[in-house]
Amino acid sequence: QVQLVESGGGLVQPGGSLTLSCAASGFNFARAMMYWYRQPPGKQREWVAYIRSTGSTNYQDSVKGRFNISRDNAKNTVYLQMNSLNPEDTAVDSCNTPTGLADWGQGTQVTVSS
Repeated sequence: QVQLVESGGGLVQPGGSLTLSCAASGFNFARAMMYWYRQPPGKQREWVAYIRSTGSTNYQDSVKGRFNISRDNAKNTVYLQMNSLNPEDTAVDSCNTPTGLADWGQGTQVTVSS
């Protein structure tokens, strides 16, 4: 069973930065594509970034140039470095892999506010 534990969220002022972590288990992490998702209040969950097993990455236009996804296969962990945060980035952030979409962690709350 895919298990995912997100951490690193919190309250940050506009323009600030935050780094999220996702510790994964229950599958072959090193060969898996890993996604970060966010769900703003009142909206549907959407993907914001992914990283392939090769290390190649892709981002939604709304976060391109501000966010960076990375992975440490030795730690079975995927990260999301978020910079230049704005209130529209406020959301519950979560991670997952295509084989784990029936199993979600609790997510981590990111709140951008003055």
